Amino acid sequence: MQFHLDGFVPGDPSIADAAERAPRPGADGSVPAEVDVLIVGCGPAGLTLAAQLAQFPDITTCIVEQKTGPLQFGQADGIACRTVEMFEAFGFSERVLKEACWINETTFWKPDDAQPAHIARSGWVQDVEDGLSEFPHVVLNQARVHDFYLDVMRRSAAKLEPYYARRMVALQPPEDGHDPAQRVTVTLERQDAMHQGITETIRARIVVGCDGARSAVRGAIGRQLRGDSANHAWGVMDVLAVTDFPDIRCKALIQSAEHGSLLIIPREGGYLVRLYVELTRLDAAERVANRKLGLDDLVAKAQRILHPYRLDVKEVPWWSIYEIGQRLTDKFDDVAEDQIATRLPRVFIAGDACHTHSPKAGQGMNVSMQDAFNLGWKLAAVLRGRATPALLHSYSAERRAVAKELIDFDREWAALLASAKHDGARADPAETQRYFVQHGRYTAGTATHYAPSLLTGRDAYQHLATGLKVGTRFHSAPVIRLADAKPLQLGHVARADGRFRLYIFANADDPGDPGSAIHRLCGWLADDDASPLRKYRRAGDDIDATIDVRAVFQQHHRDLSIGAMPALLLPAKGRLDLTDYEKMFCPDLKTGPDIFTLRGIDRTAGCIVVVRPDQYIAQVLPLSATAELAAYFDGFLVS
Repeated sequence: MQFHLDGFVPGDPSIADAAERAPRPGADGSVPAEVDVLIVGCGPAGLTLAAQLAQFPDITTCIVEQKTGPLQFGQADGIACRTVEMFEAFGFSERVLKEACWINETTFWKPDDAQPAHIARSGWVQDVEDGLSEFPHVVLNQARVHDFYLDVMRRSAAKLEPYYARRMVALQPPEDGHDPAQRVTVTLERQDAMHQGITETIRARIVVGCDGARSAVRGAIGRQLRGDSANHAWGVMDVLAVTDFPDIRCKALIQSAEHGSLLIIPREGGYLVRLYVELTRLDAAERVANRKLGLDDLVAKAQRILHPYRLDVKEVPWWSIYEIGQRLTDKFDDVAEDQIATRLPRVFIAGDACHTHSPKAGQGMNVSMQDAFNLGWKLAAVLRGRATPALLHSYSAERRAVAKELIDFDREWAALLASAKHDGARADPAETQRYFVQHGRYTAGTATHYAPSLLTGRDAYQHLATGLKVGTRFHSAPVIRLADAKPLQLGHVARADGRFRLYIFANADDPGDPGSAIHRLCGWLADDDASPLRKYRRAGDDIDATIDVRAVFQQHHRDLSIGAMPALLLPAKGRLDLTDYEKMFCPDLKTGPDIFTLRGIDRTAGCIVVVRPDQYIAQVLPLSATAELAAYFDGFLVS
């Protein structure tokens, strides 16, 4: 899909008339007086959280933003494989993949051995290793990701729209922090010309600050970003340019002999390119603003690094100059460590409000959205009375550990890309390439591994599914749906709807046999009072409203009779008690190794894989482990 040929135009490129691409203005009128959740900030974290909560019309959500309207020129652009997996759960991965630039290979350039003043290609690697995800690493304007989330919010039952031009000026916690009935009071000041300076007050059960590195919410709860600066000044610019550099449509890492480093990221549309340009080292305590660097400096430096290739910049839609730094706050909510046992969090922070780093690892937007995905379903479960409020403590514990890993990785990666080290040594292009390959799973977003906790079990039965590690994201694989022989990815049946998933991988027995292990397990799930499906089902709910059960058999789909399958896998749902035929799957035997082989599932024993609403594996259990399965959900669900 090609666009931007005659200059950069923001908005949906499928709309021919650029004037019709103008974003919608957001919600009208004043903010509501009371809500369940107030989200401050319409960045990627805030919109992910809003899109998740919009799936629950019984939760009142309000999202406010200081800017006067939706983002049009994005700062972040890289979208990791893991993030596209999450977009699939929200229903817009296809739109992203159609419009985005796919990053297929990364090339590496260093000083030419024969002419050090020139650069020469030193190698290239496949950007994402085979089999890591069914989705690629792609690049797309952050503003378009925002557009897709806003569309999800508008189409939801909640019909959620942001309130723009609101700046948070005060946050007052409840008088009694131990009383969940009391609300947080937030004062907003309007920024639009018609209502300049008018204040509004909104009271919320929960407030979430997704308001960036200068977060007012973070300041209001007394948290601080702590860390240091690498004393490197870099510039970034999106350009429409003419060049004879041969890898301009590939991701390229260039380290020159005398002029520093350059990172090339091809952008969507076939013409736009992002350049990260190393500008200069800064003295201790010096700020980049002191150097008075501008766009001309960026362009000239990029041209020198690319020598002997030419770079003729025609248009620059967006550019910025920044200092590299890594900073992290000590906790992602308003509860002190010594008060965790006695009070619940009422204010949370996510994304850049609690961790900042350089953009070159391409993880900032991705990790921020994963923060919000982690928090969203937990808030929904607690606010709807389906989970114990203590579940909310797990957000800070899980996501701060992930952010700490990101900070450490980013510090090493930024140091490798810099041309001059603190000790005066020069950059080693071979080491840069080796590190990139070694940490490919991290940059793809698939390396997150949650530690054992209330939500994540231990790996006592990991041998039953060696390729589905407890604590990691559920790694999808191809299957065939039994009812209609449709080939699909198993992981794509999961929506961002707050439900847990039980994937039952059957053993080699005939699943149609009433005495088979899967028949016994499904009978217990459907009929036993200890079953979490029965215990946590509310009056009027479908059987799968809280826990969605899916089964994967080993037999060819033509060898099984649907009528002989357990009744739980053909549930009656909805007002008319219609049969759901989409709970059962068989191996896809046409595409190579099947799901049992790909994910190391014990064919003799089978297993249960419990997956959280944010797509992370919570448990791997034997088919007979009904007591362990019940105990897991009893730990945090409310009957």
